[in-house]
Amino acid sequence: MNTKLVNPAGLYDGATVGMSQAKVDLESRLVFVSGQVDWDSDSRVRHATLDGQAEGAIQHLVTVLNEAGASLDDVLQLRVYVRGELADGMSQVVPVLARHFGAVRPALTGIGVASLASRDTLIEIEAVAMLPVRG
Repeated sequence: MNTKLVNPAGLYDGATVGMSQAKVDLESRLVFVSGQVDWDSDSRVRHATLDGQAEGAIQHLVTVLNEAGASLDDVLQLRVYVRGELADGMSQVVPVLARHFGAVRPALTGIGVASLASRDTLIEIEAVAMLPVRG
């Protein structure tokens, strides 16, 4: 398998735990993006609200996709993990997702979870995208 690791400068460096922000399968052109959260480079949450953290996670998703050679338009699937009961957070999360993915309409799974990477982390967004064909 011919792959490429994607680890943009300024995002969490997962080397110490053996992870990359994304891994690209160059043969299939699929980009597998690790769960993105609203962390600064020191692993501290930047926003206190669910919608603020959703925006921050999507900003990081854009950074990773761009580094890989893709964009939000190329996203095929999203998994959105929300701390607590999913239904309780949807009114805050759906407008953010619709603003960024409304025209793209990727396959989407929302999952309510008991915990995430840190106590202050309220949402994590992972994605699968396909690199565009360059002509």
